[in-house]
Amino acid sequence: MKWASAISEQSNLDGALSECAELIRGQLGEPPQLAVAFVSPHFQSDYTRVGPLLSETLGAEHTFGCSGGGIIGAGLEVEQRPALSVTAATLPGVDVEAFHLSGDNLPDLDAGPDKWQELVGVSGSQEPQFVLLADPFSFPVQNLIMGLDFAFPSAAKIGGLASGAQRPGDNALFLDGQIYDTGAIGLALHGNIMVDTVVAQGCRPIGDAMRITSSHRNVLAELDGKPPMAVLQDLFRSLPERDRQLMGHSLFLGVVMDEFLDNPLQGDFLIRNVVGMDQRTGSLAIGEMLKEGQLVQFHLRDAETSAQDLTFVLERYAADNRENEVPGALLFSCLGRGQYLYGRPNHDTDIFREKLGQVPLGGFFCNGEIGPVGGTTFLHGYTSSFGLFRSRV
Repeated sequence: MKWASAISEQSNLDGALSECAELIRGQLGEPPQLAVAFVSPHFQSDYTRVGPLLSETLGAEHTFGCSGGGIIGAGLEVEQRPALSVTAATLPGVDVEAFHLSGDNLPDLDAGPDKWQELVGVSGSQEPQFVLLADPFSFPVQNLIMGLDFAFPSAAKIGGLASGAQRPGDNALFLDGQIYDTGAIGLALHGNIMVDTVVAQGCRPIGDAMRITSSHRNVLAELDGKPPMAVLQDLFRSLPERDRQLMGHSLFLGVVMDEFLDNPLQGDFLIRNVVGMDQRTGSLAIGEMLKEGQLVQFHLRDAETSAQDLTFVLERYAADNRENEVPGALLFSCLGRGQYLYGRPNHDTDIFREKLGQVPLGGFFCNGEIGPVGGTTFLHGYTSSFGLFRSRV
């Protein structure tokens, strides 16, 4: 397995693709089995030409990608400027099943696994790994990832929502020479391939982990027998001034999704918004369904905490996977990260390179990021979601 990544800031589509293709050919030395392209909205008038040109210039068996409000390629992040990236791979011993879905052809959520397997053209016994892209205006991506988790519980699912459009119909999804402005596209990769996932949600925990002792749907009523507002008041008094300020506008709840995990670390929590407070009862409304017995912990987010979180989860992955060579990776990062959050370009890709070395890395800035936490796949915000590709053997 060999990967390569390139990016061009040429404003002409033919020139940009030609530049990327030349760099990719130089790195791979042979036509790729898969070419993944992300294109800024500056090329919107040429979207229909992206797939055919990509196939023509690289000779790729499969082409895949979408429009993005910011583009990542060769470990660089380009925002608010024309850019096109291509990340390509030779995948010996790997089969690629490509699919396009519309929202109205998804199985019911109570359908059996066989319906979801028929939908994407692979069986559970093939042990597929999924890369998913969807149009946020037209497709219920949460239903898709819930169905895939049900049918393929051990499979990695990674990806993001296309971005760059101001209205429905202006995003583009590229798949095997075709273009779609609605729905979702995906790759089911099976054979000699694994996709490891690293999801950096940009937060750090404060206080202690506590058990939910009373809740109703998304309303958090008690933590260790106390109203959560009372817990927050006690926590506020114990924090330094900077964290007190963050609590006023950047407070989140982390939920441990693995019920067997008693000592969670940073990165083990699903981060969700605190969306409301009831001063009368002391309860909180959370942007996630809750259940009694779950372990939770309050979190804070800003540029510094986001950088600390990304560093921690990548260091943790690197330490746990010293024996695994990673030939290539894709990054699905939130539009709210990048220069907007950090005040400089290439922040996340620089940390990735520092922790994992010169791994070919491409991707884009998304309207929502897909990735697992605690063995369950979620749609995130403010997240950098990495898919790291390697051979099984």
